[in-house]
Amino acid sequence: MDTELDLPAIAIYLDGSEYEPEQFPGLIYRLKEPKVANLLFHSGKVVCTGAKNLDQVKLAIEKTIKQIEKAGIHIKKEPEIIVQNIVATSYLGQKINLNSIAVSLGLEKVEYEPEQFPGLVYRLDVPKVVLLLFGSGKMVCTGARKPKDVEDAVDKITTELRSAGQLH
Repeated sequence: MDTELDLPAIAIYLDGSEYEPEQFPGLIYRLKEPKVANLLFHSGKVVCTGAKNLDQVKLAIEKTIKQIEKAGIHIKKEPEIIVQNIVATSYLGQKINLNSIAVSLGLEKVEYEPEQFPGLVYRLDVPKVVLLLFGSGKMVCTGARKPKDVEDAVDKITTELRSAGQLH
């Protein structure tokens, strides 16, 4: 949106919005359809979280703008939507041994402290994403900017785990 936003005024008009500046610097506006949360900031920036695809992001932003404009606050320009973080889940098809994987993937790219967090954190340079692997075989990919990054990361980790004898 990139227009200064009067968050206290907007909070009055956006039904169900949460604005507690002592707790969080932005206004939280949750939509039921699509099921997302838009975080609005004084700067005019909006962060849309929880959308399943780009169409949902666009719809959520449009609905939010309409509600803000109903409150008499004009939005000056068409928002530019930039995907910054795709989070995706996957399943490797079997349970995995995280201790063994931590050693076989190389300690320079792996963080694994089971007392602190039950998953193994694996950072890839290409694509630049973070994979969280769990003993159940479930995996979370975060930081991707496009769906192909997720596909490439899953292919890469699967190949690496197979070649290290960690996947059947």
